[in-house]
Amino acid sequence: MSISRRFRTWAVATAVVAVLIVFVGPSIIGPESIVGSKNVLTTAKMIPLPVDGPESLDWDPRGEGPYVGVTDGRILKWRGADLGWVEFAYSSPHRGNCSSHKVEPACGRPLGLSFEKKSGDLYFCDGYFGVMKVGPQGGLAEKVVEEVAGQKIMFANQMDIDEEEDVIYFNDSSDTYHFGDVFFAFLCGEKTGRAIRYDKRTKEAKVIMDRLHFPNGLAISKDGSFVLSCEVPTQLVHRYWAKGPKAGTRDIFAKLPGYADNIRRTEKGDFWVALHSKKTPFSRFSLMHPWIGKFFMKTLKMELLVFLFEGGKPHAVAVKLCGKTGEVLEVLEDSEGKKMKFISEVQERDGKLWFGSVFLPSVWVLDHQ
Repeated sequence: MSISRRFRTWAVATAVVAVLIVFVGPSIIGPESIVGSKNVLTTAKMIPLPVDGPESLDWDPRGEGPYVGVTDGRILKWRGADLGWVEFAYSSPHRGNCSSHKVEPACGRPLGLSFEKKSGDLYFCDGYFGVMKVGPQGGLAEKVVEEVAGQKIMFANQMDIDEEEDVIYFNDSSDTYHFGDVFFAFLCGEKTGRAIRYDKRTKEAKVIMDRLHFPNGLAISKDGSFVLSCEVPTQLVHRYWAKGPKAGTRDIFAKLPGYADNIRRTEKGDFWVALHSKKTPFSRFSLMHPWIGKFFMKTLKMELLVFLFEGGKPHAVAVKLCGKTGEVLEVLEDSEGKKMKFISEVQERDGKLWFGSVFLPSVWVLDHQ
Protein backbone atom coordinates (compact mmCIF):
# COMPACT_ATOMS: atom_id res chain seq x y z
CA MET A 1 0.00 0.00 0.00
CA SER A 2 1.39 3.43 -0.94
CA ILE A 3 2.18 6.00 1.70
CA SER A 4 -0.55 8.35 0.50
CA ARG A 5 -3.10 5.56 0.52
CA ARG A 6 -2.09 4.45 4.00
CA PHE A 7 -2.39 8.05 5.18
CA ARG A 8 -5.89 8.38 3.68
CA THR A 9 -6.93 5.11 5.28
CA TRP A 10 -5.58 6.24 8.65
CA ALA A 11 -7.30 9.60 8.33
CA VAL A 12 -10.66 8.04 7.49
CA ALA A 13 -10.32 5.51 10.32
CA THR A 14 -9.46 8.24 12.78
CA ALA A 15 -12.42 10.35 11.69
CA VAL A 16 -14.79 7.39 12.04
CA VAL A 17 -13.43 6.60 15.51
CA ALA A 18 -13.80 10.24 16.52
CA VAL A 19 -17.43 10.32 15.40
CA LEU A 20 -18.19 7.07 17.21
CA ILE A 21 -16.56 8.37 20.37
CA VAL A 22 -18.62 11.53 20.33
CA PHE A 23 -21.87 9.59 19.98
CA VAL A 24 -21.02 6.65 22.24
CA GLY A 25 -19.61 8.93 24.87
CA PRO A 26 -17.61 8.59 28.06
CA SER A 27 -18.33 4.87 28.50
CA ILE A 28 -15.40 4.20 26.13
CA ILE A 29 -13.18 7.25 26.51
CA GLY A 30 -13.86 8.28 30.09
CA PRO A 31 -11.07 9.43 32.43
CA GLU A 32 -9.29 6.88 34.57
CA SER A 33 -10.22 6.65 38.24
CA ILE A 34 -7.79 7.61 41.01
CA VAL A 35 -7.63 5.25 43.96
CA GLY A 36 -8.44 6.93 47.27
CA SER A 37 -9.77 10.18 45.83
CA LYS A 38 -12.58 12.08 47.54
CA ASN A 39 -15.39 13.46 45.42
CA VAL A 40 -15.89 16.58 47.57
CA LEU A 41 -15.29 19.49 45.19
CA THR A 42 -19.01 19.46 44.37
CA THR A 43 -19.60 21.30 47.66
CA ALA A 44 -17.43 24.30 46.74
CA LYS A 45 -18.92 27.79 46.54
CA MET A 46 -18.64 29.51 43.16
CA ILE A 47 -17.72 33.20 42.74
CA PRO A 48 -18.55 34.32 39.18
CA LEU A 49 -16.43 36.77 37.16
CA PRO A 50 -17.44 39.14 34.33
CA VAL A 51 -14.66 37.68 32.15
CA ASP A 52 -13.24 34.21 31.47
CA GLY A 53 -10.12 32.54 32.73
CA PRO A 54 -8.95 33.43 36.28
CA GLU A 55 -5.96 31.14 35.71
CA SER A 56 -3.95 32.07 38.81
CA LEU A 57 -4.70 33.70 42.17
CA ASP A 58 -2.73 35.54 44.84
CA TRP A 59 -3.22 37.90 47.79
CA ASP A 60 -1.33 41.12 48.46
CA PRO A 61 0.81 41.61 51.60
CA ARG A 62 -2.16 43.18 53.41
CA GLY A 63 -4.21 40.02 52.82
CA GLU A 64 -6.54 41.67 50.32
CA GLY A 65 -7.76 39.75 47.28
CA PRO A 66 -7.57 37.38 45.65
CA TYR A 67 -6.17 38.96 42.51
CA VAL A 68 -6.61 36.97 39.30
CA GLY A 69 -5.26 37.20 35.76
CA VAL A 70 -7.97 36.85 33.10
CA THR A 71 -8.47 36.27 29.38
CA ASP A 72 -8.67 39.91 28.29
CA GLY A 73 -5.18 40.73 29.58
CA ARG A 74 -6.21 42.32 32.87
CA ILE A 75 -5.66 41.48 36.52
CA LEU A 76 -8.78 41.81 38.65
CA LYS A 77 -9.10 42.17 42.42
CA TRP A 78 -11.89 40.67 44.53
CA ARG A 79 -13.31 43.29 46.91
CA GLY A 80 -15.87 41.06 48.57
CA ALA A 81 -19.48 40.25 47.81
CA ASP A 82 -20.65 43.89 48.00
CA LEU A 83 -18.07 45.43 45.64
CA GLY A 84 -17.26 42.37 43.53
CA TRP A 85 -14.37 42.36 41.03
CA VAL A 86 -12.53 45.57 40.15
CA GLU A 87 -9.74 46.23 37.66
CA PHE A 88 -6.26 46.38 39.19
CA ALA A 89 -3.73 46.09 36.35
CA TYR A 90 -3.22 45.11 32.73
CA SER A 91 -0.41 43.70 30.58
CA SER A 92 -0.66 45.92 27.52
CA PRO A 93 -1.72 49.49 26.66
CA HIS A 94 -3.35 48.13 23.49
CA ARG A 95 -6.83 47.45 24.81
CA GLY A 96 -8.96 48.14 21.72
CA ASN A 97 -9.62 44.55 20.62
CA CYS A 98 -9.45 42.82 23.99
CA SER A 99 -12.18 40.23 24.53
CA SER A 100 -13.72 38.74 27.65
CA HIS A 101 -13.87 35.31 26.03
CA LYS A 102 -11.03 35.08 23.51
CA VAL A 103 -7.33 35.74 24.01
CA GLU A 104 -5.92 38.50 21.79
CA PRO A 105 -2.08 38.43 21.65
CA ALA A 106 -1.80 42.23 21.62
CA CYS A 107 -3.65 42.36 24.95
CA GLY A 108 -1.39 39.82 26.65
CA ARG A 109 -2.47 36.96 28.88
CA PRO A 110 -1.54 37.11 32.61
CA LEU A 111 -0.87 33.64 34.00
CA GLY A 112 1.01 32.74 37.22
CA LEU A 113 0.79 35.56 39.80
CA SER A 114 3.17 36.13 42.75
CA PHE A 115 3.16 39.08 45.13
CA GLU A 116 6.49 40.15 46.60
CA LYS A 117 5.70 40.70 50.27
CA LYS A 118 8.47 43.19 51.09
CA SER A 119 7.65 45.60 48.24
CA GLY A 120 3.99 44.90 47.52
CA ASP A 121 4.84 44.55 43.83
CA LEU A 122 2.91 41.97 41.84
CA TYR A 123 5.04 39.87 39.50
CA PHE A 124 3.41 37.65 36.91
CA CYS A 125 4.06 35.56 33.85
CA ASP A 126 2.40 36.71 30.66
CA GLY A 127 1.86 34.06 27.99
CA TYR A 128 3.00 36.52 25.28
CA PHE A 129 5.22 39.18 26.89
CA GLY A 130 7.38 37.32 29.42
CA VAL A 131 7.78 38.10 33.13
CA MET A 132 6.10 41.37 34.17
CA LYS A 133 5.66 43.56 37.23
CA VAL A 134 3.17 46.10 38.48
CA GLY A 135 3.39 48.23 41.64
CA PRO A 136 0.99 48.22 44.60
CA GLN A 137 -1.17 50.90 42.93
CA GLY A 138 -1.75 48.77 39.84
CA GLY A 139 -2.07 50.09 36.29
CA LEU A 140 0.06 49.21 33.28
CA ALA A 141 2.62 46.47 33.98
CA GLU A 142 6.25 46.69 32.88
CA LYS A 143 8.41 43.94 31.40
CA VAL A 144 11.04 42.44 33.68
CA VAL A 145 12.43 39.51 31.65
CA GLU A 146 11.95 39.15 27.88
CA GLU A 147 14.79 36.83 26.88
CA VAL A 148 17.27 34.38 28.36
CA ALA A 149 20.63 33.40 26.86
CA GLY A 150 19.76 35.35 23.72
CA GLN A 151 16.50 33.45 23.25
CA LYS A 152 13.12 35.18 23.50
CA ILE A 153 10.72 33.99 26.17
CA MET A 154 7.79 32.66 24.18
CA PHE A 155 5.46 31.23 26.84
CA ALA A 156 6.13 32.37 30.41
CA ASN A 157 3.77 30.28 32.49
CA GLN A 158 4.12 30.14 36.28
CA MET A 159 6.62 31.70 38.66
CA ASP A 160 7.65 31.89 42.30
CA ILE A 161 9.83 34.34 44.25
CA ASP A 162 12.64 33.59 46.68
CA GLU A 163 12.57 36.86 48.62
CA GLU A 164 15.56 35.94 50.77
CA GLU A 165 17.78 35.55 47.71
CA ASP A 166 15.99 38.22 45.64
CA VAL A 167 15.49 35.67 42.87
CA ILE A 168 12.57 34.82 40.58
CA TYR A 169 12.09 31.34 39.16
CA PHE A 170 9.73 30.76 36.23
CA ASN A 171 8.86 28.35 33.44
CA ASP A 172 9.09 29.13 29.73
CA SER A 173 6.88 26.37 28.37
CA SER A 174 7.98 26.38 24.71
CA ASP A 175 10.42 28.07 22.34
CA THR A 176 7.87 27.84 19.51
CA TYR A 177 4.35 28.35 20.86
CA HIS A 178 2.66 31.15 22.79
CA PHE A 179 -0.26 30.69 25.18
CA GLY A 180 -2.79 30.71 22.34
CA ASP A 181 -1.23 27.51 21.00
CA VAL A 182 -1.11 25.75 24.36
CA PHE A 183 -2.52 22.48 23.02
CA PHE A 184 0.07 22.39 20.24
CA ALA A 185 2.84 22.80 22.83
CA PHE A 186 1.29 19.92 24.72
CA LEU A 187 0.92 17.54 21.78
CA CYS A 188 3.87 18.32 19.53
CA GLY A 189 6.40 16.30 21.51
CA GLU A 190 9.02 19.06 21.42
CA LYS A 191 11.19 19.22 24.53
CA THR A 192 11.99 22.92 24.33
CA GLY A 193 10.61 24.08 27.68
CA ARG A 194 12.87 25.66 30.29
CA ALA A 195 12.91 26.52 33.97
CA ILE A 196 14.73 29.81 34.51
CA ARG A 197 16.36 31.65 37.43
CA TYR A 198 16.38 35.47 37.34
CA ASP A 199 18.50 37.44 39.80
CA LYS A 200 16.75 40.74 40.47
CA ARG A 201 19.90 42.43 41.78
CA THR A 202 22.22 41.58 38.88
CA LYS A 203 19.45 41.41 36.22
CA GLU A 204 20.96 38.11 35.07
CA ALA A 205 18.83 35.18 33.92
CA LYS A 206 20.00 31.62 33.40
CA VAL A 207 18.39 28.31 32.47
CA ILE A 208 18.43 25.82 35.34
CA MET A 209 16.45 23.03 33.63
CA ASP A 210 16.03 22.52 29.89
CA ARG A 211 14.68 19.93 27.44
CA LEU A 212 11.37 19.88 29.27
CA HIS A 213 8.20 18.88 27.43
CA PHE A 214 5.72 21.67 28.19
CA PRO A 215 6.60 22.59 31.79
CA ASN A 216 3.61 24.31 33.33
CA GLY A 217 3.45 24.84 37.10
CA LEU A 218 6.46 25.96 39.17
CA ALA A 219 7.00 26.43 42.91
CA ILE A 220 9.85 26.85 45.39
CA SER A 221 10.16 24.75 48.55
CA LYS A 222 9.49 26.42 51.90
CA ASP A 223 13.20 26.61 52.77
CA GLY A 224 14.22 27.63 49.24
CA SER A 225 16.42 24.57 48.81
CA PHE A 226 14.70 23.31 45.65
CA VAL A 227 12.45 24.35 42.78
CA LEU A 228 9.68 22.18 41.30
CA SER A 229 8.56 22.23 37.68
CA CYS A 230 5.56 20.23 36.44
CA GLU A 231 6.11 18.60 33.04
CA VAL A 232 2.59 18.09 31.77
CA PRO A 233 2.63 15.25 29.17
CA THR A 234 4.87 12.98 31.29
CA GLN A 235 2.98 13.76 34.54
CA LEU A 236 6.39 14.22 36.18
CA VAL A 237 7.34 16.87 38.72
CA HIS A 238 11.01 17.71 38.24
CA ARG A 239 13.11 19.01 41.12
CA TYR A 240 16.11 21.32 40.80
CA TRP A 241 18.29 21.69 43.87
CA ALA A 242 19.06 25.40 44.34
CA LYS A 243 20.94 25.10 47.65
CA GLY A 244 22.75 22.55 49.77
CA PRO A 245 24.99 19.59 48.92
CA LYS A 246 22.94 18.71 45.81
CA ALA A 247 22.89 22.28 44.45
CA GLY A 248 22.89 22.40 40.66
CA THR A 249 21.52 18.88 40.22
CA ARG A 250 18.02 17.69 39.36
CA ASP A 251 15.85 14.64 39.97
CA ILE A 252 12.22 13.52 39.91
CA PHE A 253 10.13 14.69 42.88
CA ALA A 254 6.76 13.10 42.06
CA LYS A 255 4.59 11.33 39.49
CA LEU A 256 1.08 12.76 39.15
CA PRO A 257 -2.17 10.90 38.30
CA GLY A 258 -2.92 13.31 35.44
CA TYR A 259 -1.90 16.44 33.58
CA ALA A 260 -0.81 19.33 35.77
CA ASP A 261 -1.48 23.00 35.53
CA ASN A 262 -0.24 25.21 38.38
CA ILE A 263 1.41 24.12 41.63
CA ARG A 264 1.29 26.11 44.88
CA ARG A 265 3.06 25.66 48.21
CA THR A 266 1.09 25.61 51.47
CA GLU A 267 2.09 27.38 54.69
CA LYS A 268 3.34 24.06 56.08
CA GLY A 269 5.49 23.41 53.00
CA ASP A 270 3.38 20.85 51.13
CA PHE A 271 2.12 21.46 47.58
CA TRP A 272 -1.26 21.56 45.86
CA VAL A 273 -1.33 20.71 42.15
CA ALA A 274 -4.34 21.43 39.94
CA LEU A 275 -4.87 18.78 37.28
CA HIS A 276 -6.40 20.00 34.04
CA SER A 277 -7.40 16.42 33.34
CA LYS A 278 -6.91 12.88 34.52
CA LYS A 279 -5.37 10.39 32.11
CA THR A 280 -7.73 9.09 29.41
CA PRO A 281 -7.40 6.51 26.61
CA PHE A 282 -7.16 9.31 24.05
CA SER A 283 -4.49 11.23 25.95
CA ARG A 284 -2.38 8.09 26.37
CA PHE A 285 -2.65 7.29 22.66
CA SER A 286 -1.99 10.81 21.36
CA LEU A 287 1.12 11.14 23.53
CA MET A 288 2.63 7.80 22.48
CA HIS A 289 4.61 9.49 19.69
CA PRO A 290 4.95 13.11 18.49
CA TRP A 291 3.66 12.31 15.00
CA ILE A 292 0.39 11.01 16.48
CA GLY A 293 -0.13 14.23 18.41
CA LYS A 294 0.78 16.36 15.41
CA PHE A 295 -1.63 14.39 13.23
CA PHE A 296 -4.52 15.06 15.61
CA MET A 297 -3.56 18.73 15.74
CA LYS A 298 -3.97 18.94 11.97
CA THR A 299 -7.11 16.85 11.59
CA LEU A 300 -9.31 17.53 14.64
CA LYS A 301 -10.92 20.77 15.74
CA MET A 302 -9.79 22.21 19.05
CA GLU A 303 -13.19 21.64 20.67
CA LEU A 304 -13.03 17.93 19.80
CA LEU A 305 -9.44 17.65 21.03
CA VAL A 306 -10.40 19.11 24.41
CA PHE A 307 -13.47 16.87 24.57
CA LEU A 308 -11.40 13.75 23.93
CA PHE A 309 -8.62 14.74 26.31
CA GLU A 310 -11.15 15.25 29.08
CA GLY A 311 -12.59 11.82 28.34
CA GLY A 312 -15.86 13.34 27.19
CA LYS A 313 -16.42 14.44 30.76
CA PRO A 314 -14.80 17.70 31.96
CA HIS A 315 -13.89 17.32 35.62
CA ALA A 316 -11.74 18.77 38.39
CA VAL A 317 -8.88 17.19 40.35
CA ALA A 318 -6.65 18.67 43.05
CA VAL A 319 -3.64 16.70 44.31
CA LYS A 320 -1.74 17.42 47.52
CA LEU A 321 1.93 16.39 47.61
CA CYS A 322 4.13 16.00 50.67
CA GLY A 323 6.72 18.80 50.62
CA LYS A 324 9.48 16.48 51.82
CA THR A 325 8.92 13.25 49.88
CA GLY A 326 6.62 14.07 46.94
CA GLU A 327 4.17 11.43 48.16
CA VAL A 328 0.51 11.97 47.25
CA LEU A 329 -1.24 12.93 50.49
CA GLU A 330 -4.72 13.72 49.24
CA VAL A 331 -6.77 13.78 46.04
CA LEU A 332 -9.96 15.83 45.79
CA GLU A 333 -12.32 15.62 42.82
CA ASP A 334 -15.47 16.72 41.14
CA SER A 335 -15.46 13.61 39.00
CA GLU A 336 -18.57 14.55 37.00
CA GLY A 337 -17.82 18.25 36.66
CA LYS A 338 -21.10 19.11 38.37
CA LYS A 339 -19.75 22.21 40.13
CA MET A 340 -16.13 22.55 39.11
CA LYS A 341 -14.05 21.76 35.99
CA PHE A 342 -11.06 22.95 33.97
CA ILE A 343 -9.28 24.05 37.14
CA SER A 344 -5.84 25.60 36.78
CA GLU A 345 -4.73 26.37 40.34
CA VAL A 346 -5.36 25.48 43.98
CA GLN A 347 -4.37 27.79 46.84
CA GLU A 348 -4.71 26.84 50.51
CA ARG A 349 -5.46 29.82 52.73
CA ASP A 350 -7.00 30.19 56.21
CA GLY A 351 -8.70 26.81 56.21
CA LYS A 352 -10.07 27.18 52.70
CA LEU A 353 -9.04 26.03 49.25
CA TRP A 354 -9.33 28.53 46.41
CA PHE A 355 -9.53 27.35 42.81
CA GLY A 356 -8.99 29.14 39.49
CA SER A 357 -9.85 28.11 35.94
CA VAL A 358 -8.04 28.78 32.68
CA PHE A 359 -11.29 28.64 30.69
CA LEU A 360 -14.33 29.41 32.82
CA PRO A 361 -15.50 32.73 34.35
CA SER A 362 -15.38 31.31 37.87
CA VAL A 363 -13.38 31.07 41.07
CA TRP A 364 -14.38 28.47 43.67
CA VAL A 365 -13.89 28.30 47.44
CA LEU A 366 -14.02 25.13 49.54
CA ASP A 367 -13.92 24.86 53.34
CA HIS A 368 -11.08 22.42 54.06
CA GLN A 369 -9.84 22.17 57.64
